[in-house]
Amino acid sequence: MAIAAKASAETVKRLPGRRYDRVFFMSMVVIMFATVLFGFSRSYYLAGTFNAPPLTPILRIHGAVFSLWMLVLFAQTVLVSAKRVDLHRKLGLAAFVLPCLMVPVGVLAAADILGRGSYLPHPPDPLAFTVVPITSIALFAIFIALAYRERKDPAMHKRLVLLAMMSPMVAPIARWPFAWLFHNPAHASTVSFVFLAALALHDWWSTHKIHRATLWGGLVLIVVEESWGMIGATGPWHAFARWMQSWNI
Repeated sequence: MAIAAKASAETVKRLPGRRYDRVFFMSMVVIMFATVLFGFSRSYYLAGTFNAPPLTPILRIHGAVFSLWMLVLFAQTVLVSAKRVDLHRKLGLAAFVLPCLMVPVGVLAAADILGRGSYLPHPPDPLAFTVVPITSIALFAIFIALAYRERKDPAMHKRLVLLAMMSPMVAPIARWPFAWLFHNPAHASTVSFVFLAALALHDWWSTHKIHRATLWGGLVLIVVEESWGMIGATGPWHAFARWMQSWNI
């Protein structure tokens, strides 16, 4: 028993993830932050430079809250890398109010865009298109709630936080100024899966297995995003979208 336990401990110690875990997760957050900055530079961060149309108040609030969350997320990874887990936990508890704000504000922003018919270019079915932002918000809410519940399990917690950010990445990627991606959620979703693939590869390389959060969370992410077209075309979804449209925000 003692020999087996010692061998197991030595195997775990040799796993490269114990040395590079912090580097990987910080790098992922930095890349996600850069993705957001680049995607929304023309319509939000540098809107004046690109003569972008003015944003409504709810869209400005949505952008500000989301940007603040990205800054907090970056600060959290810096604290972990600096081995200030005590401050990381305190900031996490205080900053949990931001995801709680992001969910309703995100829904209101989607209703605002739908009500004004401001999709550019206009999709064939604006009602069906709302499945993209609404399910992205729902996935974010589910994963971030699970991350909060599992905050005492670092491996689970940080993977759930990354998973929470993956579906929202479709929005900035779909605004990159490349013909294949611009305003094409299906193609942007495919590109966003690079984050999931990177997480799975890191799991395999660092621990010789894929963490269960990555596996099951990734499957949920793929199934939901690959079902956008099917869900958006249904009568119940159209009825839900019309109800959102009636809010007249």
